[in-house]
Amino acid sequence: MNQTKASKLDQLLKETKEGLQSEHYVADERTITTVSLALSLEKPILIEGPAGVGKTELAKVISSWKGFPLIRLQCYEGLDEAKALYEWDYKKQLLSLQARKGDSSSVNHLFSEEYLLERPLLAAIRSHEQVVLLIDEIDKAEPEFESMLLELLSDFQVTIPELGTVKAVKRPIVVLTSNQMRNLSEALRRRCLYLYIDYPNPEREAAIIRERVPELKEELVDEVAMALSQLRNMDLRKAPSVAEAVDWAEALLAIGIQTLDVQTVLQTLNVLIKDHTDIEEAKRRLSKIVEGEKHDRQNC
Repeated sequence: MNQTKASKLDQLLKETKEGLQSEHYVADERTITTVSLALSLEKPILIEGPAGVGKTELAKVISSWKGFPLIRLQCYEGLDEAKALYEWDYKKQLLSLQARKGDSSSVNHLFSEEYLLERPLLAAIRSHEQVVLLIDEIDKAEPEFESMLLELLSDFQVTIPELGTVKAVKRPIVVLTSNQMRNLSEALRRRCLYLYIDYPNPEREAAIIRERVPELKEELVDEVAMALSQLRNMDLRKAPSVAEAVDWAEALLAIGIQTLDVQTVLQTLNVLIKDHTDIEEAKRRLSKIVEGEKHDRQNC
């Protein structure tokens, strides 16, 4: 890599890091690099990882940092073209037919802009300003829906049989997220840059908490980060998310906790864990840890 290209890349990485930091998003180098390349190459990003690690938040942060509107498509089982791309205003079409007394020669006008209802994907493509298009939890939709996305992800265009091909006015910044509930197709993966976001290590978790809850004492921040690491290593059905970690830190600050102990953790577990079975498992494991520590002290 020559010096000019290296300098350009360094500048791009610096701008991205500063942009994410300005929105209080603590990103690692891999995330910064992926976002930088996506913006530079105008490529979609596919972000996979456990629920609650900041995948959706990253799209929101990019939108806020860039000052671009966010268009969000929340995926779910049964999502189809009519809900994601476009549909025709059937009631309006029917009224128009009735007004024209069923004149069959006037049917063609029914499939025109006047009767078209935009859904998120078409709205993003036709927007006259650049937007961030968030296709959230793509793994919840059926494989057939993925196939419909391929044209958009590769050529930034969609085809409406009655109107023809609609090309992007300005290419949207596309972010797809997946909790890995099912495997996504290779065709979709090929069209995207890939980023995996895992639960943060204690050092990065502490950095996130400092950024989001700056009033919390430094010693307590480190204790909270280590406690979260221990909880996530337990056999829980749903490990505490980063958002829940921030909520916990805010709760500890609100009730005036100065140092973390097991009793405080037990009393506030419902802020972190939202499943009764998981709470009981965490209590059992924490009690064993405390008993083990007491036994060690007695043997010293």
